Amino acid sequence: MRTHFPIAIIGAGLGGLTAARVLHVNGIEAAVLDLEASAAARTQGGMLDIHEDTGQEALRAAGLHDGFRRIIHEGGEAMRLLGPDGTVHIDEPGTASRGRPEVDRGDLRALLLGSLPDGTVRWGRKAVAARPLTGGRHEVTFADGSAITTDLLIGADGAWSRVRPLLSAAVPAYTGISFVETDLLDADTRHPRAAAVVGGGLFFCLGDRRGCLAHRETDGSLHVYTALRADEGWPDTVDFADTAAAKAAVLAHFDGWDEDLRRLVADADGPLVPRRIHALPVGQAWPRVPGVTLLGDAAHLMSPFAGEGANLAMLDGAELGRALAAHPGDTETALTGYEKALFRRGEAAAAESAASLETMFGDDGLARMIDFFTVPTTD
Repeated sequence: MRTHFPIAIIGAGLGGLTAARVLHVNGIEAAVLDLEASAAARTQGGMLDIHEDTGQEALRAAGLHDGFRRIIHEGGEAMRLLGPDGTVHIDEPGTASRGRPEVDRGDLRALLLGSLPDGTVRWGRKAVAARPLTGGRHEVTFADGSAITTDLLIGADGAWSRVRPLLSAAVPAYTGISFVETDLLDADTRHPRAAAVVGGGLFFCLGDRRGCLAHRETDGSLHVYTALRADEGWPDTVDFADTAAAKAAVLAHFDGWDEDLRRLVADADGPLVPRRIHALPVGQAWPRVPGVTLLGDAAHLMSPFAGEGANLAMLDGAELGRALAAHPGDTETALTGYEKALFRRGEAAAAESAASLETMFGDDGLARMIDFFTVPTTD
């Protein structure tokens, strides 16, 4: 027998949880179904800068802005930009002046989870298919053979969404950039030279159409993304199960770079993790389909080079929740207005992200990024 939920959100990421929370504070309950076995099934990892007009606005709508202020990583707004020879071109201290305080993604997710009634999230429900029924209702089936029906299906299930095909034939495409992720643990003690290079917050090193991006985490570790312009199949040519061989393969692309920069890979603790960067087409949209919508990466997956992905996912969730609360009993009017704004902001952010990719990993990426951070803009 299938369980029925009036509102079902597929995916307990930041966007899906924000939607559930904003609905909850407006007296509307939703079920959230997620593929993970539990909230603690894996580390969430990574630092996020939460923007004043997007992510923070979503947290205000959720009634969680005060809680968010308590989990901010003080000093995390520091930023350094280096060249391949180790020259420091920009070194900004960590202040709140830019309005983009840093938080640990796991802490932010825990804040959202803790704000929801017990039982809101159903864990261990990996969606494998979704299909329309009559009257705008939908059915979702899961890997364990179970199924649900719902009056409103919200796809918050990320890049490879199982809900998206109900609305759009678009699929993510490879952007030409691959990351290799590494971690340096207890950096100040065990990796002091790398820690000094990265500094207290966000770190960039760009040149030769490649680079390193890193964050200092709240636990004192460094999380590093080594970025390469590479064929989509490049990660398959490296044996990432052999950490020493993988390090050598990555470092081969950084011959001649400063040794302290190379340490971010050479001295890494644990395995190296490859990740191809994908994006949906800029301007991704769809005609209104009764009883279903998308948010976050499911709606507008983009590369991370504008820093907007998590912020927009949360804003999408908040705006969807507010739209449904503003139109009780008229879901289609709510979704029509929500999607109109969703398409507009998603297109703008995706275009910015695509442009930033070309800026950072172009032939003159370092010079252009120095200008970006130092040359005053004119209106």
